Amino acid sequence: MRVLAWVVRLILFVLLLAFAARNTEPVTLRFWFDLAWPAPLVALLLAFFVAGAVFGLLAMLGAHIAQRREIARLRRETAPAEDAGGRAVSQPPAAEG
Repeated sequence: MRVLAWVVRLILFVLLLAFAARNTEPVTLRFWFDLAWPAPLVALLLAFFVAGAVFGLLAMLGAHIAQRREIARLRRETAPAEDAGGRAVSQPPAAEG
């Protein structure tokens, strides 16, 4: 299975390398106020892909931190109490209401 994963990675790398080699023409990215940025097409594609990935990671960071806090809280709540000898002590259920 590892060999298959590496073969797929190698094929993907070769395809992306060929794509990059074929798209080296300079393009001009035009902003407002007559500001322009000439760069190779593949560099702009890579830059915008990386920027999108970073924005996506930042967008999910808050939810990830909240989930980690919730997991830690639930683990603390469900951890069995232990007496001095290290044996688990059963506790009565919490009263509702």
